[in-house]
Amino acid sequence: MTFRAKHLLGIEHLAPDEITTLLDLADQYVDLNRRDVKHSDTLAGLTQINMFFENSTRTQASFEIAGKRLGADVMNMAMQASSVKKGETLIDTALTLNAMHPDLLVVRHPHSGAVDLLAQKVNCAVLNAGDGRHEHPTQALLDALTIRRAKGRLHRLSIAICGDIAHSRVARSNILLLGKMENRVRLIGPPTLMPSGMEEFGVEVFEDMREGLKDVDVVMMLRLQKERMDGGFIPSEREYYHRYGLDPEKLSYAKSDAIIMHPGPMNRGVEIDGVLADDINRSVIQEQVEMGVAVRMAAMELLVRTRREAAQEQGVMV
Repeated sequence: MTFRAKHLLGIEHLAPDEITTLLDLADQYVDLNRRDVKHSDTLAGLTQINMFFENSTRTQASFEIAGKRLGADVMNMAMQASSVKKGETLIDTALTLNAMHPDLLVVRHPHSGAVDLLAQKVNCAVLNAGDGRHEHPTQALLDALTIRRAKGRLHRLSIAICGDIAHSRVARSNILLLGKMENRVRLIGPPTLMPSGMEEFGVEVFEDMREGLKDVDVVMMLRLQKERMDGGFIPSEREYYHRYGLDPEKLSYAKSDAIIMHPGPMNRGVEIDGVLADDINRSVIQEQVEMGVAVRMAAMELLVRTRREAAQEQGVMV
């Protein structure tokens, strides 16, 4: 198994063989998570701290469950009530936590690059649970596992990512991962929500939903990130749904066996038709949630393993 990373800060620095290694291990954890007894002692005796500076339901719960199923001692820090609110800098917070000798630090932060900065100041493995508009690596990895299990492969597929590309760290991480794994990626969205120069990432850009969805294997819808919008990016939610919301008519342009994805939380009737979201024959949205726990378990195990191997080479006990 090949995995060299000491932190999981983004997809950008992962090689294709590392992605495959992580997904293969995650596949094993899917099986564990479906058993009556969902417990492993892989991280027994280790401490995991979750620091979420932004609200989260799926990601935070998923990381917490993942750590506990691996036997770690998991602590969720309430950042809204932390010393950061009293004026403590991110660096001082990192140094304080470092003095407590955690083994894994899971961080979500509203500013791009903040998680990378933390990783430079602590002695433990850091996992990026989303930083600003930059990256959300475990979301892209769980999406990749979902696609691989549904389609039987993760290469040479045609995948459409639709909606609010401009504000989406999920889109960025998926573009990087799917590109590394030799897929054809299409971006579909209104010009106001499409960053300039996206063609440089090796993707195709479409303004028309029907044209972009033609013959794709995977339709990945994105959430409208209103909290990151500071102007009139769309005329109205009703108009947005008419042009860019996924409904049966637009989906008919994709392949007949195309799967539907969404990272959540969904705005039904805005980004996606509620009936399609719940269609057990096409939608893999609930599978994405399930794969998230397995992928995060695999990521934490591999990071701990990498650090242990590095310490053994240096003659240090971990």
